Amino acid sequence: MFLPQQDEWKLGMGVGNGTVISEFILSGFTELEQRLQLFFCMVLLLMYLTTVMGNAAIIFLVCVDNRLQTPMYFFIGNLAFLEIWFTSSTSTKLLVILSSGRRTISVGGCFAQSSFYFALGGAELALLVVMSFDRYIAICQPLRYAAIMKHQLCIQLVAAVWVMGFTFLSYRLVLLSKLTFCGSNKIQHFFCDSTPLFQLSCSDVSLLWKIDSFFISFIVLSSLCLTLASYTHIFFCILQMPAASARRKAFATCSSHLTTLAIAYGSCIALYAHSSGYISLETNSIVALLNTVLYPFLNPFIYSLRNKAVMLALKEVMARASAQLFP
Repeated sequence: MFLPQQDEWKLGMGVGNGTVISEFILSGFTELEQRLQLFFCMVLLLMYLTTVMGNAAIIFLVCVDNRLQTPMYFFIGNLAFLEIWFTSSTSTKLLVILSSGRRTISVGGCFAQSSFYFALGGAELALLVVMSFDRYIAICQPLRYAAIMKHQLCIQLVAAVWVMGFTFLSYRLVLLSKLTFCGSNKIQHFFCDSTPLFQLSCSDVSLLWKIDSFFISFIVLSSLCLTLASYTHIFFCILQMPAASARRKAFATCSSHLTTLAIAYGSCIALYAHSSGYISLETNSIVALLNTVLYPFLNPFIYSLRNKAVMLALKEVMARASAQLFP
């Protein structure tokens, strides 16, 4: 189950005589010394800028290069767009915390951050399912690939991903609006995650927590099963390839994809699938960093920047830009 023990999370806490909360304090990484916080801030800033610029470059290349006008790169371009906003939903506030020490966030800002984090994360998991299906058709049924993965179908699949994301966003905003806060305003995290918000609420959140747990578990586990099913079929198709060089290349590509998927799903399960026992703030924050910082940082390199077609397109764009600047 995805429901923590009720005595740990204070379900149904009374209102008491506290003042209604208008802002929260994010207490993540408060144990670090000032110099360590600044060092961590510089590392995080470098990774964040690399993530944004790498994904922006992928989007640009997919839009301008005709050789990248294929279903695979169409999905990769959408993934890059999602990654920029997903990592920005948490990393920007963490950078402000580490650089300036300003840890406060308004209730509305906290709700918006939490809603966008889960909506974009859910949309990304759904897009990974679509991408794994695309790779399954390309590897296991190459002769039918063009007939199946038509442009109209690709648009419909991506539209379904975005509709699911916006639906989840609306659901999260409605769910969070049901919460009231009147006690402590200290969130034991570096962003507005579900469990610390439910922990601080002075309303009876047992039903809301069960509903939220069901939706999160359904999205994570169903997308994981579908993605693994596609890659299992891909694995058996690779084993049947006659050429050893083709098998090695396919295995290398799939293994890198599975590495990033392991980080994404592993961190999600570690954060939201524990049934009992207390997870410390430090452990929770480190696991969340894998999901919000490391995974988006690796994706441009795993899915695109190791690809010869993408690198060739990037070199040609840079050569044209250089020729215009230095004729």
